[in-house]
Amino acid sequence: MTANADDDAVRDGPDLRLKREVSLLREQLTAALRTAILQGDHAPGQKLSERVLCERYDVSRSLLRETLQQLAAEALVELVPHRGPHVATITERDARDIYAVRRVLEGLVAAAFAQHADEADRARLARVADDIAALGEGDSPSRLLQAKNAFYAVLVEGAGNRVAAQLLTQLNNRITLLRRLSLSRSGRLAETKAEITAIVEALVRRDGDEARRLTERHVDRAAASAALAMAGEPARSDAS
Repeated sequence: MTANADDDAVRDGPDLRLKREVSLLREQLTAALRTAILQGDHAPGQKLSERVLCERYDVSRSLLRETLQQLAAEALVELVPHRGPHVATITERDARDIYAVRRVLEGLVAAAFAQHADEADRARLARVADDIAALGEGDSPSRLLQAKNAFYAVLVEGAGNRVAAQLLTQLNNRITLLRRLSLSRSGRLAETKAEITAIVEALVRRDGDEARRLTERHVDRAAASAALAMAGEPARSDAS
């Protein structure tokens, strides 16, 4: 086959550009709706109107449904038969289980960071810890969440435990939802800043045992704060 014939074959073949554009649009839609849920723009249990969302994001219903399937796989959306999609609700039992797993994983990661992180990792951790220390009660919830997520991203990377990183990534969306609840309690931000400072000091000393203990205590206190916040909301049965 000649070069021209090859070019003709390529031109006559399937057009993959549209597929790439659709894939990019799906990723953008998924990211936008995920962020809206994590930031609390859509309340837990709220029905997600496909018509409204299609109009808001200017997308087709089929594309939206693919996005909702993805967010359901991430435990952010519930696809309820005969009722349509709803924002997922974390029950008190879910929260206890998530915090129990998070406590073990983050304690492990902190100990591993103390052992394996290099000076560059420690410098990055100190910078994101400074960002948390600079936060004030008047800062937006999204800024608070971004700072905490950045701290844990550096901690996980420096720890070098890929399995723990994968498990925490899988839990991250629901951890973020609970973190928003925990940080909403008056006084919790100041406590969080003090706890993070103590953790970083232990990590700088390469004291893995102390870093693990302080990290586990930090998660325990976050769990207690989230429980208080959830108690102030209408009760929801675990079976519902």
